[in-house]
Amino acid sequence: MKLQQLKYLLAIVDNGLNITAAADRLYTSQPGVSKQLKLLEEELGLQLFARKGKSLNRITRAGEQVVVRSRKIMEQVDQIRSLASDFYHEEEGTLTIAATNTQARYVLPEILRELRQQYPRVRLNLHQGTSDQIADMMTGKDIDFAIVSGNEDRFGELLRLPGYHWDRVILVPNDHELTRLDRQITLPDLAKYPLVSYVFSFEGDQTLRNTFAAEGLEANIVFTARDSDVIKTYVKMGLGIGIVAGMAYEPNDRSSLTAIPVNGVFPRSTTWIGLRKNMMLRCYMADFLRMFAPHLSDDQIERAAKANSQREIDQMTGNSGLPVKNGFSSKMCAAA
Repeated sequence: MKLQQLKYLLAIVDNGLNITAAADRLYTSQPGVSKQLKLLEEELGLQLFARKGKSLNRITRAGEQVVVRSRKIMEQVDQIRSLASDFYHEEEGTLTIAATNTQARYVLPEILRELRQQYPRVRLNLHQGTSDQIADMMTGKDIDFAIVSGNEDRFGELLRLPGYHWDRVILVPNDHELTRLDRQITLPDLAKYPLVSYVFSFEGDQTLRNTFAAEGLEANIVFTARDSDVIKTYVKMGLGIGIVAGMAYEPNDRSSLTAIPVNGVFPRSTTWIGLRKNMMLRCYMADFLRMFAPHLSDDQIERAAKANSQREIDQMTGNSGLPVKNGFSSKMCAAA
């Protein structure tokens, strides 16, 4: 049995039992993958896949067990390789992060700049997407960390470290009638207007839609986008009222947009950073975690990397006392 055969086996499974797609991902030939699969089955004396003609139809019961153990073996191999790499190249390598647009645009730039200054030989890769898209990215092995708000159910295989809280704000043109309201804005107030907000907020975790529904109201959603800057553009055009993360309101927005606080109207959100179980943290990865979540101690980060369950993480960190990141909007909201 060869590690290459196990690698090919996992590639087949991860590509929907499509041998051609697995071969493309591995940069090899389809016949070569088929041959190695056949040799592996012959050596084990097991049929790993049920076949329909020349195509693989499903994984057999025995095949499922082999796949589970193969993943564990390959994870250990990756850790050995990472350990060896750390020993010789402790301050160089690659860090790949998947994050929602809001985190990538308003939180990560300063952190990644500091990390880059500290580790100039580390190559940084940043992938942006909705929570659902990031969940799909994490099915591969190329992403080191996922940074997401909510949607924990989609990331059950990851260990999640709490990063910070954030609140939503309402964005309206400076001359909008809501800027003259002399009381706290309520959900019935918002239900009267067309709304513009994030794709994930309405189609992913359903937080905003459920908030309206709980009050017997229906959100009039006319436009959704991943990018806060796109949302702000359409609010300026008068398409609707924007609902965005507080950190998305910046000083240069003051000339055309007003941020209005809605604390207590929508539930406070928590952004977390996810990592795989038994992940071998390289020095620059650990430092990135410290920069992203400075409230976590070195001991907590080290213990998190060795944790076997989310329960261990929750018991260790809790979710209280997290910092709140609302950016420039926190000052403007107070004055609004």
